[in-house]
Amino acid sequence: MIPVSHFHPLSVHFPIALITVAFLFDLVALLYKKEPCLSTAAYYLQILGMLGAIAAWGTGHFIAGTTQMEGEAMQIKEQHELFATFALIAVIVATVARIILVYQKTENTLYKYIPFGLSLLSVIFITVTGFLGGKLVIDFMIQL
Repeated sequence: MIPVSHFHPLSVHFPIALITVAFLFDLVALLYKKEPCLSTAAYYLQILGMLGAIAAWGTGHFIAGTTQMEGEAMQIKEQHELFATFALIAVIVATVARIILVYQKTENTLYKYIPFGLSLLSVIFITVTGFLGGKLVIDFMIQL
């Protein structure tokens, strides 16, 4: 049986990959407009990534977040949690905005740059969050 404390490390990798690849597909789709399949794939990857991000944030906040730390490790943990929350908000807003554009059939207008920019912001937040999480594990040997 997998210990509950392992759910957070197990759940973070998929949304990181899905959201990053979705952004990269969107970036390539902007450059190669003749390939609408890239944008469609990015749309579904982004939705899956958002769902995974909600699970990753939840397991981090409600399970892993209960680990007691002090000193520099506590400061890094607080930064990790803050950037994780920023990332989650950016991912949710970007995904909801994109879903609205798709259902209004306006995804090929200039409005597409709003979720694209938010996706870029979410990838940046996710990168910082992952770096800080890795720092907790590697530098401070935090094991949940």
